[in-house]
Amino acid sequence: MPSSRTGRPPVQGAVRRPAASRPSRDNPLRRVYVNAKRAWDRPLTAYYLIAGGSFLITVLGLVMVYSASQITALQMSLPGSYFFRKQLLAAVIGGVLLLIASRMPVRLHRALAYPILAGAVFLMVLVQVPGIGMSVNGNQNWISLGGSFQIQPSEFGKLALVLWSADLLARKQDKNLLNQWKHMLVPLVPAAFLLLGLIMLGGDMGTAIILTAILFGLLWLAGAPTRLFVGVLSIAATLGVILIKTSPNRMARLACIGATEPRSGAADCWQAVHGIYALASGGIFGSGLGASVEKWGQLPEAHTDFIFAVTGEELGLAGTLSVLALFAALGYAGIRVAGRTEDPFVRYAAGGVTTWITAQAVINIGAVLGLLPIAGVPLPLFSYGGSALLPTMFAIGLLIAFARDEPAARAALSLRQPRFGRKRAGAVLVDGRTGAPRRWNTMRRRAPTARPSGER
Repeated sequence: MPSSRTGRPPVQGAVRRPAASRPSRDNPLRRVYVNAKRAWDRPLTAYYLIAGGSFLITVLGLVMVYSASQITALQMSLPGSYFFRKQLLAAVIGGVLLLIASRMPVRLHRALAYPILAGAVFLMVLVQVPGIGMSVNGNQNWISLGGSFQIQPSEFGKLALVLWSADLLARKQDKNLLNQWKHMLVPLVPAAFLLLGLIMLGGDMGTAIILTAILFGLLWLAGAPTRLFVGVLSIAATLGVILIKTSPNRMARLACIGATEPRSGAADCWQAVHGIYALASGGIFGSGLGASVEKWGQLPEAHTDFIFAVTGEELGLAGTLSVLALFAALGYAGIRVAGRTEDPFVRYAAGGVTTWITAQAVINIGAVLGLLPIAGVPLPLFSYGGSALLPTMFAIGLLIAFARDEPAARAALSLRQPRFGRKRAGAVLVDGRTGAPRRWNTMRRRAPTARPSGER
């Protein structure tokens, strides 16, 4: 063996082993998944989903209301943009309500619970007064405001039930009373039945179903035991069956589930079948905005209850799936806000609003698809109707306020810098990027500058 100059044998180098493959880091799909998961778990994800999702749904709804209502307006000898202008005005007012609700503190929301409930009950009683209440499509649920403007108080009853119930359950939870069934049910269930009774006096079964869904959602969030939950559900189901059996109109709607051809007689499935025709003729990408055929008098309520069918015909499967994805994102964000908060009022209010919007969207879309009976409820934030849009946008403002109020979200918002203008003092970025205000810059005004060592 050859030796070195020192007489010692040369040291042999370590044998290099082939580098092991690391698919978790090199796999692009894995990186996309990790980045998406990291972005999904950020503190402001729910805030952006609620604000962005509701904005996109409202804007797309305005576009579809304009497209779906033109023919109906012309048939009524009105300008083609008549319904669009009214919906745009309601959206502007609703946007103001959304901004106000999103900036209000939680204690002010709780303070408004009882006045909103009292006002909703008062207006719902006025609906039944002859000469004040109006009947639209067989339902006595409207009050005329003069001219072509009307209001449906039952839509505000949804918001009233959510706020009042959330405040009631939060106060009882603070006193450890929700473990007793009588405190969980009273006065929540009697008050909800009062609202349901006033709504059913006008014959609006669809809105009553939404209020029932809100009630069960609140009971589930409050931790109602299974036997209590099943008992209340049985009572509600029994009353629902009686109301359906005693109404030929509701029985006819129930008979139209899954219908593929219009029928004559008691079960007239014209609207349900033409809704399916509109969805089927849209294809993947639709016939284009304004190119719907069913809205030319074939599809009743094209711009209100069945606007989803016109969306499928003009924007195709891609448009309808986009709408479903936006509502799914909105529902997820609401559940996330309700699940991450420590405030019981925020949890109940966020859960109630999420139940309200998702249940109403499911009932409306299910009726258009022929999977559920036609309940006559609009698609939230999307269908034409100012009475439905205003309280819904206020409820979205609630969710935005709750999402901003999370501790992690507040910290993230405090670190966010304005894109233009003067930077906020005190908002220090942890990564030390150029242009961010430094902590020592703000402290220098309060403490004398330290001299270097040896300076005289």
